[in-house]
Amino acid sequence: MKNDRQKIRGAMLSLLALVGFGLLAPGAGKSQSTSASNPTSKTSAQGKIELYAAVGAELTRYDVDVDGATLVKRGSITLPANVQEAALHPSRRYFYVAWSNGGPSNLPPNTVAKGDQHGLTAFQIDPASGALTPYGNPAALPSRPIHVTTDIPGTHVLTAYNDPSGLTVHRVNPDGTIGSLVEQRSALDVGIYGHQVRVDPSNKMVILATRGNGPTPTKPEDPGALKIFSYNDGLLTNRISIAPGGGFNFQVRHLDFHPSRPWIFVSLERQNKLQVYQKLDDGTLSKAPLFSKDTLMDPANVRPGQALGTIHMHPSGRFVYLANRASGSEDFKGTPVFVGGENSIAVFAINQETGEPTRIQNMDTHGIHVRTFALDPSGRILIAGNMMELAVREKDGVKTVPASLALFRVHADGKLEFVRKYDLNVGSRNLFWMGMVPLP
Repeated sequence: MKNDRQKIRGAMLSLLALVGFGLLAPGAGKSQSTSASNPTSKTSAQGKIELYAAVGAELTRYDVDVDGATLVKRGSITLPANVQEAALHPSRRYFYVAWSNGGPSNLPPNTVAKGDQHGLTAFQIDPASGALTPYGNPAALPSRPIHVTTDIPGTHVLTAYNDPSGLTVHRVNPDGTIGSLVEQRSALDVGIYGHQVRVDPSNKMVILATRGNGPTPTKPEDPGALKIFSYNDGLLTNRISIAPGGGFNFQVRHLDFHPSRPWIFVSLERQNKLQVYQKLDDGTLSKAPLFSKDTLMDPANVRPGQALGTIHMHPSGRFVYLANRASGSEDFKGTPVFVGGENSIAVFAINQETGEPTRIQNMDTHGIHVRTFALDPSGRILIAGNMMELAVREKDGVKTVPASLALFRVHADGKLEFVRKYDLNVGSRNLFWMGMVPLP
């Protein structure tokens, strides 16, 4: 029985690493900027790793050399509209990409705000090269998808929507293609502005992070919440809503699970805070956080446009990483220029007895607005996606900081060391999503 439990736990940790698209370790590297096609590709001892990065509707594939912390650009495919998110099937054989011609206001000028084309496309992954081949018929979606994931066995794909807030479930056919929509038996409490959907490792609980909206001069704040559902073979049932303070000043964006302890780590976007919640025996969460920590180096001096982004747990459970992102701008001689702020990965060490996180580092991402980042499954490197290009004032004038993929080694103490970055020519588009995938 003990050996069986150890095998089950090991399999669950592997699934968690796949769902999170990545993870980290030690080493040294010389800081430099380079072209993504120059380094020599190597296959890591852990197996081949691919990185997929989306700029608009173009999804580009890179070979990842974990040992050398380098990328080799291999090829691109084009989706019907801008890539929003993607999810890997637990078998690693299939890849589900959500796309839409709607999106945030910093997409190209002619983009429709809510859009009128939204879908989910399945791909087969070539196990040798990582090349993607369209697989089956795409699923039409009701509005812009903002996050997508599979359940733990990979029998369903769950999609979250922000405007209007929502959640859908599609069956995954035995061959990995996208199947029919699962009709829910009752109305779901989906809150305001859904931003991420995650399936608990037990496969019995689903959490929808609903961000709400900050106040504006003409509109009061919309409260945020963690919406908790029971989950059974694609069917969702409302359980509880976690909304400290009525959900005000609780602009929850993303979450991740500790791999072996009953803790969930949550990022609060506008509040720039990391919070920790307890998983309870009844399949829900504690109504109040166990801990709440600042992620910025100077939380008393928050610049316009500063916001907390995504969060990823180290596979060991000893560290958690969050993206501080800033891209506020002001006019300078007719050019939008950066107003300042913190673009960094905040690193926290986690007390394994209590779950308390302690911030140990804020590592500069060497770019603007790191919307997404990923950790390789071995836990040795972290790659940050600096989303956009933006002009920055200097003593002698203005220079443009390009979008980029920035690579870091992760040391045994969890801290990051910058190795190199690959500048990307995105123009008015965004590096909106990226993730690392271990091949079968």
